[in-house]
Formats: sequence, C-alpha cells, structure tokens
Amino acid sequence: MTCCDCKKNIGFREQQDSLEKYGVALCERHSRLIDKIRETNNTPLEAVQLYYALKEAGANPMLEWWDGHKSIDIAISRVKLNIELETEYQMITHEQAINDLEDAMHSFKNGFTTIRVPSIVVRYYLADTVRNILGIMEGLKANIKVI
Repeated sequence: MTCCDCKKNIGFREQQDSLEKYGVALCERHSRLIDKIRETNNTPLEAVQLYYALKEAGANPMLEWWDGHKSIDIAISRVKLNIELETEYQMITHEQAINDLEDAMHSFKNGFTTIRVPSIVVRYYLADTVRNILGIMEGLKANIKVI
C-alpha cells in the first residue's frame, strides 16, 4: 500500500495505524503532520477524510487554509470554494447565526463561496459527498473566472 499523500510505499503496521486513526493510509511523516494540524486547529476527523477523498478525485484541496479572517477546514482556491464541516447538531443560537453570517460575508467579499457540510454526511456518505462537491466545483467553474 502507498501513502495517500506522497505515494511512498508504507508498511503494513503504518497502514493499519493510519487507517484506524484517520480512515486513510498515510506514511509516518504525513500522519505526524495531520496530527499537528488537527491538534493546532481542532480539525474534525471527517475534514481529513474529505480532504483526501477530494484530493484523490483530483480537486486539489487545501486543508486548514487561512483566509485572512479564520482557518477554513477545506479550501479549493481554483474555484474559490470554502468547505466547513459542521460537527455539532444543536439548536443554533443568535450569536452563532450572526457569526456564520459574518463569516459568509468575509468569504463573499473575497469572492469565495462557503458551503457547510454536516460531518455525519462525510462519515456515512463520503463518495456521494465528494460527487456533489465536484458538481458544485463544475458549477463554480462555469460561473467564475478560474485562477
């Protein structure tokens, strides 16, 4: 098996450890990098899984991209798409609603579209989620000037 990031051959133990931890096969170096990213940014596991699935599909995503205002779970800059994973499913407060609107405003001012994806969808319907995001990317490509 090979690392999903660098395509380096990895051993059975490395493969098993990363599959248990992330659901994707990673070499020791990339496992440590993902650990650091997750620890620093409180990145959801589903964001890591979606990142690698989109990467495999050829989308060229960036994990935990800083947009000048905040860290975005996954960004696809060629089509100016930000993807935020929603991990909490509780009643939204008015403070959270205002914060979400402000985040969307900052994204739109910079020409980016932000979509929010429930983490449970990634967990159970990863292939469908990737297919839909690729469809969104196609629509954005048709409507904006690609960088």
